[in-house]
Amino acid sequence: MDTILVRGNGPLNGEIEIAGAKNACLTLMPATLLTDEPLTLTNAPRLSDIRTMTELLRSLGAEVADLQDGRVLALSSHALSSHRADYDIVRKMRASILVLGPMLARDGQAIVSLPGGCAIGARPVDLHLRALEAMGAELDLRDGYVHAKAPMGGLRGAVIEFPLVSVGATENALLAATLARGTTVLKNAAREPEIVDLARCLRRMGAQIEGEGTGTITIQGVDRLSGATHPVVTDRIELGTYMLAPAICGGEVTCLGGRIELVESFCETLDQAGISVTESDRGLTVSRKNGRVNAVNVVTEPFPGFPTDLQAQMMALLCTADGVSELEETIFENRFMHAPELARMGARIEVHGGHARVTGVDRLRGAPVMATDLRASVSLILAGLAAEGETIVSRVYHLDRGYEKVVRKLRGVGADIERIKEQPAHGE
Repeated sequence: MDTILVRGNGPLNGEIEIAGAKNACLTLMPATLLTDEPLTLTNAPRLSDIRTMTELLRSLGAEVADLQDGRVLALSSHALSSHRADYDIVRKMRASILVLGPMLARDGQAIVSLPGGCAIGARPVDLHLRALEAMGAELDLRDGYVHAKAPMGGLRGAVIEFPLVSVGATENALLAATLARGTTVLKNAAREPEIVDLARCLRRMGAQIEGEGTGTITIQGVDRLSGATHPVVTDRIELGTYMLAPAICGGEVTCLGGRIELVESFCETLDQAGISVTESDRGLTVSRKNGRVNAVNVVTEPFPGFPTDLQAQMMALLCTADGVSELEETIFENRFMHAPELARMGARIEVHGGHARVTGVDRLRGAPVMATDLRASVSLILAGLAAEGETIVSRVYHLDRGYEKVVRKLRGVGADIERIKEQPAHGE
């Protein structure tokens, strides 16, 4: 199993190119199932999760071609051969459930395994299923699969009010509603940039959608959708992660393609911590204002609040802040698993349920640590950049799900970091 070796090496300076958003691309790819015409996605990230979604779509009979070194995805679902999304693929990634709505809307049937993914909370799919049932779908859960059928004449429009904000359920309902008969209204809908990006792509395909980016989205169903070409939005979580690198290490880094509107709440928190963020037509430039970072309090919230996917990285920054910081995780339970690993590096962290109390120390120390999920893995790398000595991060396969070329990007701004490939056992 590969590991990543990090040596604290002082300030970072230079530029980092931010990729297209993983969570947006994983939502856009299933949109191909809604049409028999080609869908082309540009600015696609090159990640293992994208490969998993590619594998899943191909298993259904869709064609997916990687062009321009994976930056462009050419998709076509003109001749689907299956409506069954098998456990062996779906278990690898929760976003696999997003094929359910499109298949049900277009062909009136789908059999989809209940999904797997990171162990950061239960994240049930009941809100997805309730939304589809509201549009008339008949669902039967048995043997670990959702067996779904649309009524005669297809799905129908409905008013769907989510009891709590769910990005995935909003996406599945939005995809399905584009081909439903009549009008669908999604209330208490998620407002993330990835939802806005999906709506823009679907509109390019001929969907009639209003209100994306607000709590109420209205979709007027159409008879069919056409093909389109669509650029994947910038990855706001990768953006925020690399913004924290100079905040932790010092120096000045420009994140190319970044926009404050994608990470506004995060930028407000950085400002309180004493981090400068300036926007230009090239991206966001980040540096410390002066000296040691200030302690701040963080509460994760649905967009436009502080992103849960930046909580672990922010904790790494606050480990060396001046004072005591409080972090409250309100989105996922069990999302402080990185705290014991940071403590191995000398951090002072107390965790009580969904709250963490971080008392800043003068300096972290390098240590062997283990990644527990995608965002935890990169938080340990960030901590290692600011630590004395060597930090060895194991189980970095999590990292490959959401960050492309992380070693190359950090090396490009002066980090001392390398990936150590697993050596085959003797005799292999």
